[in-house]
Amino acid sequence: MKNVATLALSMLGVLVLSQSQHGWKRINKVKVSGFAWENCGTPEAAVVLETLRVSPDPFTIPGDVTASASGTTSVELRAPLNVNITLEKEVMGFWVKIPCLLDLGSCHYPDICDILNQMIPPGQDCPEPLHTYGLPCRCPFKSGSYALPQSNFFLPFVDVPSWLSNGDYRVQGILGDGVEELSCLKLALSLQWE
Repeated sequence: MKNVATLALSMLGVLVLSQSQHGWKRINKVKVSGFAWENCGTPEAAVVLETLRVSPDPFTIPGDVTASASGTTSVELRAPLNVNITLEKEVMGFWVKIPCLLDLGSCHYPDICDILNQMIPPGQDCPEPLHTYGLPCRCPFKSGSYALPQSNFFLPFVDVPSWLSNGDYRVQGILGDGVEELSCLKLALSLQWE
């Protein structure tokens, strides 16, 4: 059993290292299935995702998806907010941690508020449907409850690291303020390139 785990780790390592030099690839079409989520924080976590629904299952990228979500935060979320991501892929029955490559994988992001400001510069309206429902898209996020009613989104073509391949993945994200853990969320999904 130990030898199989070592072989799985070695195979993933060779795959990641050999493909990391190739940079990014364009998604022509990928099918995403088996999407699931769960909170993994403590019962007294400051930030809790209460609902998250995504349909259809499977959905494709590029393509249309319908989503709704709700959650609460008992504290104001302001910069700096750090996030630790752990990305794992199932290889031969074992979950193998993917290292941080090209700023994706198991990475530490010291301030997601800064990332949000780069994506949606201050002074610019939040994208739809957030704007319609009065939901914020950058820090600070006031304490309280947030809800996104069922909304339609178009998921466009994107470039992804060349090492991202078919298979089952799980992601854990831990949100912190530099002093304590504020939230923990786990996601699971399968990717199939078409």
